[in-house]
Amino acid sequence: MIPVVGFEGQDVAVLGLGRSGLAAARALRAGGAQPLVWDDGAEGRARAEAEGFTLHDLTRDGAFNTVSALIVSPGIPHLFPKPNPVIRAALLAGVPVDNDIGLFFRSLGSGAWDQHDQPPKVVAVTGSNGKSTTSALIHHCLTHAGRDSQLAGNIGRGVLDIDPPGDGGVVVLELSSYQTDLARALTPDVAVFTNLSPDHLDRHGGMGGYFAAKRRLFAEGGPDRAVIGVDEDPGLFLAGQMAEAPGDDRVIRVSVTRKLDGPGWGVHARKGFLSETRKGRQVASIDLRPIPGLPGTHNHQNACAAYAALRALGLAPKQIEAGLASFGGLAHRSQTIADIGGVRFVNDSKATNVDSAAQALQAFPRIRWIAGGLGKDGGIAALSGDLGNVTKAYLIGHSAREFALQLGDTPHEICETLDMAVARAAAEATEGDTVLLAPAAASFDQFPDFEKRGEAFIALVRALGQDR
Repeated sequence: MIPVVGFEGQDVAVLGLGRSGLAAARALRAGGAQPLVWDDGAEGRARAEAEGFTLHDLTRDGAFNTVSALIVSPGIPHLFPKPNPVIRAALLAGVPVDNDIGLFFRSLGSGAWDQHDQPPKVVAVTGSNGKSTTSALIHHCLTHAGRDSQLAGNIGRGVLDIDPPGDGGVVVLELSSYQTDLARALTPDVAVFTNLSPDHLDRHGGMGGYFAAKRRLFAEGGPDRAVIGVDEDPGLFLAGQMAEAPGDDRVIRVSVTRKLDGPGWGVHARKGFLSETRKGRQVASIDLRPIPGLPGTHNHQNACAAYAALRALGLAPKQIEAGLASFGGLAHRSQTIADIGGVRFVNDSKATNVDSAAQALQAFPRIRWIAGGLGKDGGIAALSGDLGNVTKAYLIGHSAREFALQLGDTPHEICETLDMAVARAAAEATEGDTVLLAPAAASFDQFPDFEKRGEAFIALVRALGQDR
């Protein structure tokens, strides 16, 4: 646990008692504060009471009379589409609002760091797509190289739940826009920006607000090294803002669409080969094609971003190459489940929007595509140019018929359920095909979350293997 500093003897309110909220309450208590906790749900309040926390109804008048700060869970809106009433009441009372990420950066360096030969470092990864895989890759390669590493944030453990890092230890954080938007302290040693595509726009008031939330990690965090994907205009702009000169190697640019051979520090991948360049010269390269845990261009982008962050931490190219080669992939993200009779089954349940689904559709030939669920605005119309590898689509869930109307000439079948889609795709697949779950939709019509949807797919595929 990372005890929170700066609130000793003070009342600190905590709103939202899920994983991050309860971890924040524990860390506040460990640091000498008095957490006053609240959740709209009875289940969350019961969990907090069971741990001995003081329930404090933050919806009543005068709830903030003695409170020094309000700590908010990431799922609770603080500005758009409109502030949660409790947050607005805190702001009206002049009470600062923060989240667990802000508390983490405020408190991390308060331990016995003066006794370390090598101070611990924090790598923070944000972006629209790929941030989970990139974070997991960095952590995996560090661990493979024998470095002390912990994975936390939007993946792994809550940030305040981790152990204080030891000598030379690294904390790898995956941070969503919800987390970077509100945190009052953001001071990573290495910050990574993967890419930007439309998502969570209602929460940020549009693309400008969404980009601004990501940008805070760099503009306010002031990292020693900034690793930035420059294949979209927002990343290109951000890299330009962070660099003081064309050859400023505090910025490491990442691309999978073009060769980076300028005067600065770059990492790019072309035709499956990763190249590191400095001052216009290639200094290292890795063949990514044989690595089963990193299929497709989108995973090559993740590998480039992870490689750049690891180089910034001092790992040698050969150490990174060994770590990448042993990476098995992240659950529910282009995860190969089985090869049955020459048919590959891939679980990309995390592909909940059209951009992530497009990346999966470009990664494999001869795809039997399982798609659908609770579709987002626009459905899958934006994927019309990405269907060249799709042999047939098998549509499920609430948006199945809407998706069917947007598929044009692509063969398709409305299956309604995941069970039926897997059965039909498996029955029609031939050797060399890939049965791909990449829904391009949320899961909430039929599953609690994308993880449960992916787990159901895995179970169905494994049952197929037993039957053959």
